[in-house]
Amino acid sequence: MDQSIRLDLHRRKSVPEKWRAKKRPGSVNFRLVAARELSDLRGDAGHMNVQPRRFGFDPMRDIQVLCPMNRGGLGARSLNIELQRALNPRGEPKVEKFGTTFAVGDKIMQIENDYDKEVYNGDIGYVGAIDLELGEMTIAFDGRPVAYALGELDQIVLAYATTIHKSQGSEFPAVVIPVTMQHYMMLQRNLLYTGVTRGKRLVILLGQKKAVAIAVKNVSGRRRWSKLREWLNPVGFSVPRLIGA
Repeated sequence: MDQSIRLDLHRRKSVPEKWRAKKRPGSVNFRLVAARELSDLRGDAGHMNVQPRRFGFDPMRDIQVLCPMNRGGLGARSLNIELQRALNPRGEPKVEKFGTTFAVGDKIMQIENDYDKEVYNGDIGYVGAIDLELGEMTIAFDGRPVAYALGELDQIVLAYATTIHKSQGSEFPAVVIPVTMQHYMMLQRNLLYTGVTRGKRLVILLGQKKAVAIAVKNVSGRRRWSKLREWLNPVGFSVPRLIGA
């Protein structure tokens, strides 16, 4: 991954005046940080998150990076590694399980329902303690500590960045959405709409204008091939076609 795109928004020391847009109470501040090349993202994008308290956001708890896909240099997996390094560099102790290194202080997401623990798919928590002798990790979900055996860590992933799909049903004070030609296969209007509507106070589209334009124009993702007509018509009776179907 190009080191210049390590979401430098978590690194700069000041917030320039142009980020301090006045807005009506209750409205969402929307920003498009555009670049012709991925390496250009180092510029204005860098001013947003390094000292987010100046902008009123906690970088761990208020800001969520939402990616169109998991794979690629600007996918959720790669960005989680980079953001973990930037936001929790001194987290100790650490444990590596199932290909991921977890440390105290990490932001994580549960990826399957666990009814015994009362933790469910999509819940976000923070690693509070790791006991290597006991083989146990404690994660706080909304302040409630939940114990995991180290062999259960395949239930969680780092959540500094996640996919737009995984964020459905959630809201965050601020979201940052990388949108580039790397994500070409996922550039669809409905996906972009889902990501943008996750932000309650601030939404930043970070990437290439061409990619944003493709996503806005692409409505192909709306067509659903469900075979519903065939299932409703098992013995050959005519099923009226709905308008627009």
